[in-house]
Amino acid sequence: MSEIKLWGRYAPMALVLIALVFGIDQIHKWWMLTVYNIASIQPVKVTSFFDLLLVWNTGVSYGWLKNLGSWWLIIGQSLISLLLWLWLAGTRDRLSVIAMSLIIGGALGNVVDRIVYGAVADFFHLHAYGFSWYVFNIADVAIVAGAAILVYGSLIEIRQKTP
Repeated sequence: MSEIKLWGRYAPMALVLIALVFGIDQIHKWWMLTVYNIASIQPVKVTSFFDLLLVWNTGVSYGWLKNLGSWWLIIGQSLISLLLWLWLAGTRDRLSVIAMSLIIGGALGNVVDRIVYGAVADFFHLHAYGFSWYVFNIADVAIVAGAAILVYGSLIEIRQKTP
């Protein structure tokens, strides 16, 4: 059995990326809620396919698990972030570290929303030709980008191992 590592070669870089994603997300949410005051002026049509509006998401993606309760989601997202950190601390692959840092930073940004507001503040709404995408925030973008990078990295690794 291998030992669990809490700190790895890329941990300092990961902490900077996590803090950057978390900070950008939280500053943006604060600005949208207090300075821009989106709640009083919504929806704001930015383009024919993009609006700004405030949606309080009590669930996860697409509003799934909204009846589970904030504290269970806080615990779940925190545990996932911890497990990703343990994975990150043991990896030597810089691309995977970047991906996991994006996911952790985004997840922690949404955890803070759940603790402070009881729900996650989402603002970005994409829609076109009768299709409407769910409303999301910067933390969600980071999480999806991190997951996509992990998938990409896995495909590259599989391709390199295939003769």
